Amino acid sequence: MGTLLKYYRPFFSTRTLQLGTHRFNNPKRRIRCLSTSSSHSQPSIDVATKSESPASSELWLHNTMSRKKELFKPKIEGKVGMYVCGVTAYDLSHIGHARVYVTFDVLYRYLRHLGYQVTYVRNFTDVDDKIIARANELGEDPISLSRRYCEEFNRDMEYLHCLPPSVEPRVSDHMPQIIDMIKQIIENGHAYGVDGDVYFSVDKFPDYGRLSGRKLEDNRAGERVTVDSRKKNPADFALWKSAKEGEPFWDSPWGPGRPGWHIECSAMSAAYLGYSFDIHGGGMDLVFPHHENEIAQSCAACKQSDISYWIHNGFVTIDSEKMSKSLGNFFTIRQVIDLYHPLALRLFLLGTHYQSPINYSDVQLESTSERIFYIFQTLYDCESVVSQHDVPTLKDTIPPEIVESINKFYNVFVTSMSDDLHSSVVFGALSDPLKTMNDLLHTRKGKKQALRIESLAALEKITRNVLSILGLLPASYAEILQQLREKALKRAKLTEDQVLQKIEERTAARKNKEYEKSDTIRKNLAAVGITLMDNPDGTTWRPAVPLAIQEQQVASP
Repeated sequence: MGTLLKYYRPFFSTRTLQLGTHRFNNPKRRIRCLSTSSSHSQPSIDVATKSESPASSELWLHNTMSRKKELFKPKIEGKVGMYVCGVTAYDLSHIGHARVYVTFDVLYRYLRHLGYQVTYVRNFTDVDDKIIARANELGEDPISLSRRYCEEFNRDMEYLHCLPPSVEPRVSDHMPQIIDMIKQIIENGHAYGVDGDVYFSVDKFPDYGRLSGRKLEDNRAGERVTVDSRKKNPADFALWKSAKEGEPFWDSPWGPGRPGWHIECSAMSAAYLGYSFDIHGGGMDLVFPHHENEIAQSCAACKQSDISYWIHNGFVTIDSEKMSKSLGNFFTIRQVIDLYHPLALRLFLLGTHYQSPINYSDVQLESTSERIFYIFQTLYDCESVVSQHDVPTLKDTIPPEIVESINKFYNVFVTSMSDDLHSSVVFGALSDPLKTMNDLLHTRKGKKQALRIESLAALEKITRNVLSILGLLPASYAEILQQLREKALKRAKLTEDQVLQKIEERTAARKNKEYEKSDTIRKNLAAVGITLMDNPDGTTWRPAVPLAIQEQQVASP
């Protein structure tokens, strides 16, 4: 990482925030173990989404369970149930979290684009060891602290254009469902109690390790599993933890206590989607132990438990090392978007296939910021020219070569997104319509082309529609261009007045034939990411990759 950002230090503010409008439902009904058709055909919430039948395009997704791409076939035609593990809310979220939720937001959006009705459930963990430890440090109630960071997380998601899920359940609101599931697991002979604690017996579940590919003997005590001599097997994990002094607790048949980490997602996914649904997702770090344990718990509670597709995204790395809070090498979303536009961060995260690791750096963010400025400057110029003409007077035909360009781009979009969400291929293909728009806007030949305005309108429309599906469409082109300029000025540690003053000085130097001084002004601004553009009407500026970073790009193999 370059010098613009420093590693994050935990946020210790104790101010209290009220919850926004996000729904944290607490279903009153008990979780029932039903057949595939009945459990999923009677969802516990209503979702207002598209009602059309899915498009004919086939969607293929990589399934961690089978370790290959599979054709997506929902359990109920036209409907999709998707559960994504949410954050443990005790601190500000980092860009590793951003990658998870941007990835599944794109999947959510694309499924809806294909015409599916999607019930998207994403939980909050608000009862956890880390939350309790942080609350004790601050002398704050753990639930109150977690509620505050839930709200901060939702703000981050709004900045990143992530749509709200259908429902956002919290652990503290679902104790009856969690306790019921633990009771069922015990009754089915897959768990046992010890001094107020309840452990899942991995020996009772022969398929344990099927998702991760790990063998039971690989789970040595002290490596992701708590050392406890009371366990029948060192790999057994806690379903219920007995109350300890200074910790929140709830009454249960085994005495006061709180749930283990893994049981919460099994209980909440079953509460909203049933035991059998389509997609379960999260970061690659959740494959083991979290999702492995979820499978064991859910199957132990209900033999009909069946999730069709397990989907996991790759890590964000710093110098090829996984970004994480435990390693202390992470950057919060807030830190990054303080200097870079949130849509630049979103584009950066989508510029690599979701399964592959991304190495985070200033170089990458600067390049992405320049790219997104170019995209929206082109669309702004296009919109400005088209708006000067009355829509009713425009012809409803465009030249064959423009039709071919639009169809080619849209076909790449559908083909790539339907092939396991290859958004990076879409962004590569975006170069062609953008170039065509710029040719029509600025070249002598393009300005003379027949049906020029109609062509610009059609190209802008298809580009806008694709960006909207990918969650990259701003409120207005003019607004995001101004925001990108402001971020560039902040990184350059300049004000716009200072840049305009430098432009005036350079104009005077050129008039006086002081070309060395003129070049120096240009180079000094370019060094901090401000590029000057001379045209017949004068000199303007735009954000660009700073010269030093450009040199790093050239030097990189």
